[in-house]
Amino acid sequence: MEKIDYKKQQKALYGPKTEPILIEVPEMCFIAVDGRGNPNEPEGDYQSAVALLYALAYTIKMAPKSGMVIEGYSNYVMPPLEGLWWLDKGREPDFGDKSQYCWTSLVRQPDFVTEALFEQVKTLVKKKKPLLDIDRARLLTFTEGLCVQCMHIGRFDDEPATLEKMKLYMTDNGLVCDLSDTRKHHELYFSDPRKGDISKMKTILRYPVRLMDR
Repeated sequence: MEKIDYKKQQKALYGPKTEPILIEVPEMCFIAVDGRGNPNEPEGDYQSAVALLYALAYTIKMAPKSGMVIEGYSNYVMPPLEGLWWLDKGREPDFGDKSQYCWTSLVRQPDFVTEALFEQVKTLVKKKKPLLDIDRARLLTFTEGLCVQCMHIGRFDDEPATLEKMKLYMTDNGLVCDLSDTRKHHELYFSDPRKGDISKMKTILRYPVRLMDR
């Protein structure tokens, strides 16, 4: 059976061009880890969160090879790392002061991943990697709804230029940015900044929007 590959099957969500588009994002399930602070700190909280995410995500993906039986399991391509970003006071992220960031790191999960399975996997990972803070991880399901997104090419610090292009698209199309406590600045990562040319990194930027009040 062919692997599930969300990047190929849901190109509108995972394959935008470098011009903004309007999309409707359906309900999805993620492994999520919350944290605070500068994501660039070596061996910092963000790095620990990502390590925990992938320990859990790969245990699920490789479960059949370890002898675990999962009802409804289908093989799949590991989805990209994602992140929700905000500040305590509800302001847009200040790209000049990353120490003030609040964030939720995410890895999407297939439909067969249930709370019961997730708890089972947490127990397995805790035994194999006792230094990981397993209790930080949770299974999160949410519907993002109406959003504008765009592929950003380049450094993370250059994202404001792409965001300005997205905001202009919103204005031209009768939309307003709808950031809130429940709708966050969202990024999807298709490049590893530790590898390759950072000027060519690919990051999807996604902003929640609503129709402009008339």
